[in-house]
Amino acid sequence: MTILALEFSSPQRSVAVAFGGVPNAARGGARVPKKICEAVEAGGRGTNAFGMIENVLAQAKIEREEVDAIAIGLGPGSYTGIRSAIAIAQGWQLALGTKLVGISSADCLAAQAQAEKIFGRVNVVVDAQRNEFYAAAHEISETERKEIRPLKILAFAELQSRAGSGEILAGPEVTRRFPNGKDFFPRAAMLANLASDKNNFVPGEKLEPIYLRETSFVKTSPGSTVVF
Repeated sequence: MTILALEFSSPQRSVAVAFGGVPNAARGGARVPKKICEAVEAGGRGTNAFGMIENVLAQAKIEREEVDAIAIGLGPGSYTGIRSAIAIAQGWQLALGTKLVGISSADCLAAQAQAEKIFGRVNVVVDAQRNEFYAAAHEISETERKEIRPLKILAFAELQSRAGSGEILAGPEVTRRFPNGKDFFPRAAMLANLASDKNNFVPGEKLEPIYLRETSFVKTSPGSTVVF
């Protein structure tokens, strides 16, 4: 299966094409890509998404019609970036009927940590603004990766306490707030790798960013003036 992966949840955005899946004994026989082509840009909102897509398609020497499935990093992270990736995938499916699968960018980060040999109790951390952070804790070794605390929003003090007890904090630009943490980003190449043995495809309208905060509205008082 030929997979196009879009990972736009962080300031470093990436696109990858993976194809030629082969069984991997280390993953219980799950299929992993034989070849991956990737493009990475660090411009955040300024990245040229379609330019990156054309870049990896050219590297892989395939046409858009040859993409069997698109994997989308659903965050948490940049709401605008994730929405852009979803919109591209939805348009692709509408035009060509391509299968779509959404994957947590936090899961992608945990897999990336394992690939970069960051072992032990690892908290993948993404800035959620308001002095809060999205975080999920994993036990990671050379051969295993197990989530032990699910993704949730945590205060700065809680993560600082975890770091103080010897747990590792890792994720996009994490050292800005936690100097002893480890900086790295979710990558489209890893996203494609994770998608290679999935079959939980969904219609484009079912794709939604992972956003853990409840939406809240503030009702204005009677007689107040609202300016647009």
